[in-house]
Amino acid sequence: MKMHARTTFRLDPRLLRALKIKSATVSRSMSDLMNEALKLSLREDASDLAAFEQTRRERVKPLEQVLKEMRRDGLL
Repeated sequence: MKMHARTTFRLDPRLLRALKIKSATVSRSMSDLMNEALKLSLREDASDLAAFEQTRRERVKPLEQVLKEMRRDGLL
């Protein structure tokens, strides 16, 4: 059985209006749409954090070295 918590959000009136219209248009509750939007946002954050963690372990080259290599390879 799913547990749900009740909460209150303060939304920009235009966002609330858009949410109500979308809810009616797609025959889904505003709560369902808000939950979906929040989950998508948190998934994106988790993906970004994973990418940051991966690049954190990469060796960093000084800009001068990168530019020198680009000139050598004919990219500049």
